[in-house]
Amino acid sequence: MSNLELALKEMMGVDGTIGVAVVDYSSGMTLGQLGSSKSLDLQVAAAGNTEVVRAKLRTMEQLGIKEDIEDILISLATQYHIIRPVTGRKAKGLFLYMALDRGRANLALARHRLREIEESLEI
Repeated sequence: MSNLELALKEMMGVDGTIGVAVVDYSSGMTLGQLGSSKSLDLQVAAAGNTEVVRAKLRTMEQLGIKEDIEDILISLATQYHIIRPVTGRKAKGLFLYMALDRGRANLALARHRLREIEESLEI
């Protein structure tokens, strides 16, 4: 099993996870995805969240902020969406995307697990 496949399975193992993806934000291409919800189109989510990451990176550059983004959180009434840019040199230019059912998920635990998965990812 590749490191990417393992990362996706570990992400799906977090309680309350609806769908996950690893995305190249320079192209918007999804490198891998897993999901159990028919209501969440991961290809559309990947493309849309690519624009979110690009916009935030542009804004940080214009503001002169020289820090890495840890994660971007989008809270909906029934879901959490977490975007975590990969900072390791072996997978720079990618982000991890996780959609969670808000009623079943522990947001703090999900963010913690996503950080651990991101640190071990090699592509």
